[in-house]
Amino acid sequence: MIQLRHLEKAFPLKSGQFFALRNINLEIAAGEFVSVMGPSGSGKSTLLHILGLHDAEFQGEYNLLGHPIHRVDRKRRLDLQREHVGFVFQSYHLLDDLTVYENLEVPLTYRNVPKRERESVVCDMLDRFQIVGKRDLFPSQLSGGQQQLVGIARALIHKPAIILADEPTGNLHSDQAREIMVLFKQLNADGVTIVQVTHSAENATYGKRIVRLADGWMVNPPQA
Repeated sequence: MIQLRHLEKAFPLKSGQFFALRNINLEIAAGEFVSVMGPSGSGKSTLLHILGLHDAEFQGEYNLLGHPIHRVDRKRRLDLQREHVGFVFQSYHLLDDLTVYENLEVPLTYRNVPKRERESVVCDMLDRFQIVGKRDLFPSQLSGGQQQLVGIARALIHKPAIILADEPTGNLHSDQAREIMVLFKQLNADGVTIVQVTHSAENATYGKRIVRLADGWMVNPPQA
């Protein structure tokens, strides 16, 4: 599903280039659940933004589902992002002035899904995540755990090939965090590919594999 070959990301500084990522070679197969770990500044979020097609300013090769991301233009990259990638964020990123129902509907409107079909898909997702009773509430009326449930439902609503999660339990207390990670485990068992960035050793164990970064390098396997 994902293939990275000699991927590097550098930022220009007065003193020279600063490399946030160095010579990353990584493959992630469909159906995997991968946890990316490392200290602050190790390149975790930079890697996730590249995988999520937010950042095209990198060197090396990135292939997603057979598409050479390092060669496509911005429009094609955005089309691939909308079609294949779902995001779950630490800070939820729900739209405060929209209800739960409307927040779930937004990704479908971007894809020009007809209104009647949108209604069916949103209602199915509300039922799947057992948040039917929250459909007309605004994010400010939900707990942190409930907001993250809505965030995950929104990420899944267009049936993406991969879910990218950036510290998905960082703002939750331990019981809520555990519930979210169990949900990720269940989604992965259903065939959803997940890549999560996490500082939590406990959360990382829910994945099938851990990729560790340090100073922009992958440290497993060791640097070549």
